[in-house]
Amino acid sequence: MRIVLDTNVLISAALKPGGLEAAVVNLVAEGRLEAWVTKEVLAEYEEVLGRPKFAAVREGSRRILDMLLALAQRTAVGGPSTLALDEDDNRFIECADAAQAEFLVTGNLRHYPADWGVTRAVNARELVSLLGSFNGPGHYSGCR
Repeated sequence: MRIVLDTNVLISAALKPGGLEAAVVNLVAEGRLEAWVTKEVLAEYEEVLGRPKFAAVREGSRRILDMLLALAQRTAVGGPSTLALDEDDNRFIECADAAQAEFLVTGNLRHYPADWGVTRAVNARELVSLLGSFNGPGHYSGCR
């Protein structure tokens, strides 16, 4: 299953290693989900995760980013999007379009259309529920 991860999912995964966002990141690390990125999305990850306000989770976010650099599939943007309310969020829509991703996983659903093309915006809880892999807080088998 092809997914695109919004930066806020990576931050949440680093902040709460036992949370739902971390469960999604672990599914990518285990090869059960296929994360897709563009050079623009990677640049956004690097810029946001490098901000001073995230210094407390720098080590965890670096591990996540290194995993994505090693495992994520890369694609090039096919064309610009104006679907998102925030211009920066359009980079994730462009990536999802180019990758033909089934899901864009975000903590800010209100920033995105519910669905477009083949992609549906979901939060981590909804994705994990759809996958049937979650048995309650802290009980996801892949969380470490």
